Amino acid sequence: MRIEYDAGSLAPRDTYRLLTSLIVPRPIAWVSTMDGDGVANLAPHSFFTVASSDPGIVQFTSVTRKDTLRNIEATGEFVVNVAPANLLKQVNATGTGFPHGTSEFTEAAIRTEPSLTVAPPRVADSPAALECRLHQVVPVGNSFLVLGLVTHVAVDESVLDGHGHPAPQLLDPLARLGGNEWSTLGEVLRVDRIRLADWNSGKR
Repeated sequence: MRIEYDAGSLAPRDTYRLLTSLIVPRPIAWVSTMDGDGVANLAPHSFFTVASSDPGIVQFTSVTRKDTLRNIEATGEFVVNVAPANLLKQVNATGTGFPHGTSEFTEAAIRTEPSLTVAPPRVADSPAALECRLHQVVPVGNSFLVLGLVTHVAVDESVLDGHGHPAPQLLDPLARLGGNEWSTLGEVLRVDRIRLADWNSGKR
């Protein structure tokens, strides 16, 4: 038996809890930005995915208007850093509601490295980073969909497989679940996509 929810009658907080508990796991965009005074900001955002491959555009959602969004609107630049499992404490710490003008890099003792195409720094100990320029901000309900054109990709060679591609097991990315729950990658399953010709011939 299913429990039915009338989405239109739910309080916003209940909708948030249901959606974030059901849409799992969610990859994390660990977004670094800079404010107008040159202070570096770093925050995790768990509504994150690819928007386009040609050109390369990534998207994340700012739930309400936060410093990350304000900084991107002011400067037009940001970096999405991969959030690895070994930095869970630091990733979680950067989600703290520090006052505006506070650098999470400093508060959480996170090492930085310069980006090549944008001003915000990269997380030095992140295995990969996507440098982005703002493509578009789309207001959606109480949130803001941020689309960024990828201008540069930096990947640590230690997470590459033998073919020059990032290996998921080596990236070891964190993901968000519901509430205060996090997850790691777990078992990786390889299942080849079925070609239509094989499907029609019974090779399934």
